Amino acid sequence: MKIAILSRNQSLYSTRRIIEAAEQRGHDVEIVDYLKCQVIVEKGKPIIYYHKKRLEDIDAIVPRIGASRTFFGSAVVRQFELMGVFSTVSSQAIVRSRDKLRSLQILAQEHIGLPKTAFASGPEDVASIIRHLGGTPIIIKLLEGTQGKGVVLAESVSAAKSALDAFYGLRVNIMIQEYIQEAKGSDLRAFIVNGVVVGSMMRTSAEGEFRSNLHMGGTGNPVKLSAEEKKMAVNAAKALGLKIAGVDLLRSNRGPLVMEVNSSPGLEGIEKASGKDIAGKIIQFIEDQRTRKLKGDKVGH
Repeated sequence: MKIAILSRNQSLYSTRRIIEAAEQRGHDVEIVDYLKCQVIVEKGKPIIYYHKKRLEDIDAIVPRIGASRTFFGSAVVRQFELMGVFSTVSSQAIVRSRDKLRSLQILAQEHIGLPKTAFASGPEDVASIIRHLGGTPIIIKLLEGTQGKGVVLAESVSAAKSALDAFYGLRVNIMIQEYIQEAKGSDLRAFIVNGVVVGSMMRTSAEGEFRSNLHMGGTGNPVKLSAEEKKMAVNAAKALGLKIAGVDLLRSNRGPLVMEVNSSPGLEGIEKASGKDIAGKIIQFIEDQRTRKLKGDKVGH
């Protein structure tokens, strides 16, 4: 098969590992910088040009779309889908998962456990919002933030008011969540491929830091998820239409809670912590879809 990886940086660990896994299994791999693609929209003839060359004969794509490039990146993925190319992550699911508030609303509708979350257009009644969330401390998150950036812990009402005034003054979209104290600065990452948890780890924040993201100095260690945690992670990915996802969970006194669902999860931390060949699982997923297609089974994007 010919597989295109939509990535802006070939040297990134995740991109390199997917290349290695595909080549080890005998596939041709092309790296496509999706920002350099030209999408031609014409009646009955969806076309993509890359470096002045028409992209053809591609069997599958693996989107690695950066959060800041969601709009254009998802448009390129959608064009591939219109061309009949299988995508490991659908364009619709990428867009849905990148809107943090919308994704939480979808998960809540599916009765999936979440931290209590509030969203308001301004700081007019901060005390009421904090009361709805059960009091301080609270977490304030930029809706467009990634990798732990744009996340603030407010430990008192006055600190929360100051932080919210600052965020609203910048005219950015934020959401406010309860702080799950019993998680003690740790969360769980479950890596999902086609409805199965293929790897998991516990991420623990660095000393003096409340964010457990590896990019923020957190550490990843192997962990065995409970049956309930696995089921919740799989259901969260399914609710958002994601065949490949990184689902972040918190262990709370009322059971596991989904903190976030990532449509372009990194491989480095999870592979090193779990010892699993996650990249190989992704390529196997593509192969399985190809086999189903050749047999005439219906394969969705």
